[in-house]
Amino acid sequence: MAKRIQENRSPGISDAAVKAATGKSWKEWFAILDRAGAAKMPHRDIAKLLHENDCGDWWSQMVAVGYERVRGLRVKHQKPDGYSISRSKTISAPVGRLFKAWKDKKAREQWLGVATLTIRKSTVNRSIRITWGDGPTDVIVMFYPKGTGKAQVTVEHNKLTSAKEGERMKRFWGAALTRLEKVLAS
Repeated sequence: MAKRIQENRSPGISDAAVKAATGKSWKEWFAILDRAGAAKMPHRDIAKLLHENDCGDWWSQMVAVGYERVRGLRVKHQKPDGYSISRSKTISAPVGRLFKAWKDKKAREQWLGVATLTIRKSTVNRSIRITWGDGPTDVIVMFYPKGTGKAQVTVEHNKLTSAKEGERMKRFWGAALTRLEKVLAS
């Protein structure tokens, strides 16, 4: 017998959006996945099964994650390799200045402090990929111009060990981006 969708867990995407994009409702996808024994499958096998049932690539991932959340197989921010959080902020500074505040060690220390990190790769005014000081986690920073003298920065911190660590780092990055905004405003 198919499991009921648990009332206290949301798949994260509306039923109408899923049906419009995939041709099936959450109830229909859950019935297919439950019959196939997806509750005991790893994520990649669930996504493959969805794809084999005419669910597109991106939507296969989204439906798999929604299913895992509702069935209690995954919690918010959880990925196969740990937890992932993100923060973003639009700042009154040109994208080049914002990028430099991350890339240049002295500029970065003004708002981030003396954080131990290794920049693995960067693309000027677009992105920076960082290995965080703790070793196994990584940070992806993206930059988006938002008109004259404004830019958005997004920070994604991956491979965190727990939901609690994810919440801690979400607060950390929120405060760091606020400090960055103040430094760039001065």
